[in-house]
Amino acid sequence: MSASVFDPSFDQLPQTLPIFPLPGVLLLPRGRLPLNIFEPRYLAMTRDALAGDRLIGMVQPKPGPDGHRAGDVGGAEIYPVGCAGRLTAFAETDDGRYLITLTGFCRFQAKEELPLIQEGYRRVRVDWTGYAADRETAAPSGLRRTDFESTLAHYFRLYGIQADWTTIKEAPDERLITSLAMICPFAPTEKQALLEAPTLADRARVIQTLIEMAVAERGSGDTARH
Repeated sequence: MSASVFDPSFDQLPQTLPIFPLPGVLLLPRGRLPLNIFEPRYLAMTRDALAGDRLIGMVQPKPGPDGHRAGDVGGAEIYPVGCAGRLTAFAETDDGRYLITLTGFCRFQAKEELPLIQEGYRRVRVDWTGYAADRETAAPSGLRRTDFESTLAHYFRLYGIQADWTTIKEAPDERLITSLAMICPFAPTEKQALLEAPTLADRARVIQTLIEMAVAERGSGDTARH
């Protein structure tokens, strides 16, 4: 049984989800993603989520044929793997926006897109199979913290990122990896690779490789990819 009607157990998860396609925006299980909602279709999506199970699927649109962002990301083809977020904070603004926070709940496979409803936002039929572990405490990451933090410090200096090193050093591996994956300026394809990494240990290896590659490129004076 679930501890809360707003925190369903794995076998209670819905078969369909509304989706919010945003390039370069990543949500991972147990991560927290603040969003500023202002488009009419996503205002409607948020209202409906609040009235229902409070779950919204975060997905990335695939790049266009030329490798660049599609004109209307809301209608672009999406990557098949996304992450459902539970709407855990909500506020209205005087100018008609919603300020919300999604807490990463569980990854999913988008199997089929459903017809647009009158409000204009997109929905998909989802398959949660293979992601039950997202609802459990993550296994050890295998991250070698001393070496990783040294490379991370170099990365932050190169990209002008300010960091609270006390918080970083005290953070458990999963929280650190999740936060870095979501906030670092990785390319959308790199963000997707982090999302699709099967386990925390796999995600740790991917993020360490991405940071080391970025340090090598920028540190050698090459043009940054981001």
